[in-house]
Amino acid sequence: MNPHASHAASPKALLLTIWRHKSLILALVKREIEGRYKGSLFGVFWSVLTPLLMVSVFTFVFGEIFQSKWAGARNANHLDFAAALFTGLLVYNLFAECIGKASFLITSNPNYVKKIVFPLEVLCVVTVLAALFHFLVAYVIVVLMVLFSGWTLTWTVILTPIVMAPLLMLVTGLTWAISSLGVFLRDIGQIVGPALTALMFLSPIFYPLSSVNPRLQWVYQLNPLTQVVENLRGVLLHQTLPDWKSWMLYTTICAVVMVLGFVFFQRTRKGFSDVI
Repeated sequence: MNPHASHAASPKALLLTIWRHKSLILALVKREIEGRYKGSLFGVFWSVLTPLLMVSVFTFVFGEIFQSKWAGARNANHLDFAAALFTGLLVYNLFAECIGKASFLITSNPNYVKKIVFPLEVLCVVTVLAALFHFLVAYVIVVLMVLFSGWTLTWTVILTPIVMAPLLMLVTGLTWAISSLGVFLRDIGQIVGPALTALMFLSPIFYPLSSVNPRLQWVYQLNPLTQVVENLRGVLLHQTLPDWKSWMLYTTICAVVMVLGFVFFQRTRKGFSDVI
């Protein structure tokens, strides 16, 4: 096969690629998850322990030292604050895990590039699904936190997959685009880290969107995480439904980003072997 040959880049090709290689994708996801904790004392339990340690530190700093209270919480105690903070942190962690790995995803797997029969595009899907696994593990924890806190868990929690679906499309598209750019522009990896840190503090993770100055809320609406964080807190903590009109617009944009990211990856991958 010719390494410089063109690859199908239509939305249909995107879906067919995922379907045809579903067994390979699942096998790689399993290997990714197991490999991450291989040789460690606690194994996969780190996927539970890590977010617990992180949210404990943030809760102590913001809840105990700064005495922050979460608007809308019944008891306004540390557990209520931790549940609200953890919910936003889950969304950010999924996004950051995928984008953080994207810039070196292809360059760290040169053998796959040389083996031109390997479907390189599935590496991005594997990254997103592995991050989704860690999200789901941590989500079980936050649900338990809600049950034992002042928040009330209702039927709206079943809307979680609908709330998260657009974000999964967004991160998949961005991972395709950034992983391709990372092959040709190695400096992009130096930019991603600080950008993710800035995004964390400019997202309504440590505070509700309602606490932001109304004159600045339009800036937060441009943040790709804002709607997901607010909607996830809505269905999990506040028993509110998403604004379906905004959700449809956001989902459409995310779907376009996913398709464009896939197209960009497929159009540029023929140059990977010349650079790596």
